[in-house]
Amino acid sequence: MKDPAIQKLIFVYNANTGFANSLLDAVHKILSPATYECPLCEITFGAFTEKRIWKKFRQKSTVPMEFLHKNEFKKQYASKFGYKFTFPIVLIEIGNGLEVFIKTEELNAMNRPESLIEMILDRIGFTALDS
Repeated sequence: MKDPAIQKLIFVYNANTGFANSLLDAVHKILSPATYECPLCEITFGAFTEKRIWKKFRQKSTVPMEFLHKNEFKKQYASKFGYKFTFPIVLIEIGNGLEVFIKTEELNAMNRPESLIEMILDRIGFTALDS
């Protein structure tokens, strides 16, 4: 059963919205993955599509998830929380506030969607997938 205090997980990519940004990000991932600045993007997406294992987890999860680019996050949450976070980051909305759920440094150390899924499940403390 889902913890009633958890309203949602908010995944914030270290990238901005827009077709040109998406295209540049895809090219950057392919040509120079070592210097790409959004490991969350690399963990959850290939060059052009969402990774299958991540998509399956996301679709079956009982925990609501919101995915934002950093410019969307800053616009949507600026008046409430300011710009005190580094990106990428995963936040958890509990009650009327946001807390860090997975730090930027932790995401930077990951390279597989399985690692992200395991960390989410471990920190939530239950299996977020339907049996």
